[in-house]
Amino acid sequence: MFSRIQSLYLFLAALLAFGSMAFPFWTFTTDHLILFGDFRDVQGAGLIVTAGSIAGGIFSPLTGIVALVTIFMFSKRKLQQMLITLCFVLFAADLLAGLAGGHFLKQYLEAHSTSVSFAPGSGLFMLLPEPVLFWLASLGVKKDEKIATAYKRL
Repeated sequence: MFSRIQSLYLFLAALLAFGSMAFPFWTFTTDHLILFGDFRDVQGAGLIVTAGSIAGGIFSPLTGIVALVTIFMFSKRKLQQMLITLCFVLFAADLLAGLAGGHFLKQYLEAHSTSVSFAPGSGLFMLLPEPVLFWLASLGVKKDEKIATAYKRL
């Protein structure tokens, strides 16, 4: 189970998913600093900003949990492939929630402040390697499947 390379990739992706919750997704600077991330509410910013923050807070740990569960499904390669695909979908939903929430927070701040500067936070950059790790894990599962089917022919 842990000797397979895809286990390492999935474990790293899970660490990144859990770690991204601790850091802000976007950093906004008006007359004060505003950090937008998982479960961080900005008063008065609106429902979409709050929904993006909560959705990111749900999708990030869910991605990590599914990635960890996938490690232990090493004997069921078809299920493992489906769970890796689910990890891709959860990653996309997490990224979309963060980008949508950040976009609408930017619009809110521009309407209520004279100057707004923003920059992506480290939480966003921690998410970006995840699809590459999921893809590498998927390749590892396919390689295991190929070895197992070749072994069955003997």
